[in-house]
Amino acid sequence: MDARHETPLGIAAIALHQPSWELENAWFGDSMPRKFAHHTGIEARAISLDDEVTMGLHAVRQLQRETGCNLADCRGIVFVSPSFIPPSIARRHLAPAQQARERPSGAARQLARGLGTRRCRTIGLNWFCCGYSRAFSLICRRWAPRLGLQRDEFLLVVAATRISRITDYSSPQTAGLFGDMASATLLAPATSRKYPVHFEIVHANAEKQPAERPTFDFHVRPQVPVPSPGGGTAHADERLVYTLDGMAIAEIAPRAMSAATAKALADAGLSGGDVSFVVPHQAGSGIVRFTGMQLDGYGIGGELVNGLTKRTGNISACSIPHALKNTWGRLRGLIACPTAAVGSPGKPEVLQGCILLRATPFHERQAIAAA
Repeated sequence: MDARHETPLGIAAIALHQPSWELENAWFGDSMPRKFAHHTGIEARAISLDDEVTMGLHAVRQLQRETGCNLADCRGIVFVSPSFIPPSIARRHLAPAQQARERPSGAARQLARGLGTRRCRTIGLNWFCCGYSRAFSLICRRWAPRLGLQRDEFLLVVAATRISRITDYSSPQTAGLFGDMASATLLAPATSRKYPVHFEIVHANAEKQPAERPTFDFHVRPQVPVPSPGGGTAHADERLVYTLDGMAIAEIAPRAMSAATAKALADAGLSGGDVSFVVPHQAGSGIVRFTGMQLDGYGIGGELVNGLTKRTGNISACSIPHALKNTWGRLRGLIACPTAAVGSPGKPEVLQGCILLRATPFHERQAIAAA
């Protein structure tokens, strides 16, 4: 179902919260491959001392400061966190009380209580680096048709990634990849005057596809080095960490993002030539370059946005809102935002999705005035 065939929604504003603690590549010393920064573009990443819900609160409060939005107008919150431990892993390794803290649905309700929202539907989800596109898909296909938003009401997509808490800092392959961040995206009806829309949602989808082999899992590692503020190092006697097959993901992700873009365009009745910008998941500069090559094979044009991982690392579900925020003023026309992610731990699957946005006349006027 195409989003434009139901209640037309769009992005009115995006706010970001980046923790102040930045971990430079130098901390890793000789354990970081020499060509890491060249292949990924990553020189530093933020690490949060706050949990995911607190990070989400910071992002929404930043949104309020930037826009003056009234949370009394909020009808729903989708809370997205790729750093929550999946249920199958939590049941295997965590005590019952700890398992309960790893439920995104509970975190979504906790976030809503922290914000003091009323009449507010909540849902929590993971979906790893595809969490943002999955959230948009759920809103457009399920929530918007049922909620019947009034013109000046809105929804929030709050993403909070704290993958630092499940990173194996002893792994040369994955230790430096991910950073922490939170974002808050305000979605309003296209007719809203109180929260004018900059980018109308044309289409949104996210789905699972089979892969040749599993590329992702969790393991308990002994004696894992962990960074501490000020540049020091502590050691965890035992730490539950994720593991990735980096070579396989570098091959799968560009194909998944380009295929998701082509499918979204076909579903929306559009062609590759209609695309003005491609703002893909910023997994690393190398993966985005390879994605561009795959997009060329589908005949999908437009300017490819790359190089946003330098001081953030791969920020997973926050990647697309971060990229949109940082390219906001120059985006025009039809914008494709593809994502790709690992599937369930130990399973041969890949997640892929794409959000298609179109800059509104309001956005075009604002951009011209700002220039």
